[in-house]
Amino acid sequence: MTTVSPSSPTPDDRTASDTMHIGELAERAGMSLRTIRHYDEVGLLVPSGRTAGGFRVYTAQDLERLLVIRRMKPLGFTLDEMAELLRVVDALAGAAPADQAALAARLDASLEDARARHAKLVERAGMAEEFIGTLSTLRAALP
Repeated sequence: MTTVSPSSPTPDDRTASDTMHIGELAERAGMSLRTIRHYDEVGLLVPSGRTAGGFRVYTAQDLERLLVIRRMKPLGFTLDEMAELLRVVDALAGAAPADQAALAARLDASLEDARARHAKLVERAGMAEEFIGTLSTLRAALP
């Protein structure tokens, strides 16, 4: 299934330099092909198109979306939570003014959730630093 947003060029309008295959996308995002294929299977990252041979074709916009997904992962967002947040982000792009307030409230809730998750990660990183200090102290006491 080819999904192209109305604001992006159609597959026929793009040049080869405007698109990338999955290998280049994976390299640019620092992610595995397997992970990207999985995100396609679950609907988080649908390629903008496919070649005549069936190969996935991605755009810079797809790369940006993948990087957003990658940034959610360390915060512990589930695939369902990621999908919901991406639906909100996608809806905001074309939302009527009457719908923006509800979408903004959902975005605010996700932002607050992300901040709380980040705070927990910072706390855990502090504990890890303390543990490393303890091990370093123990090691320094040995010959």
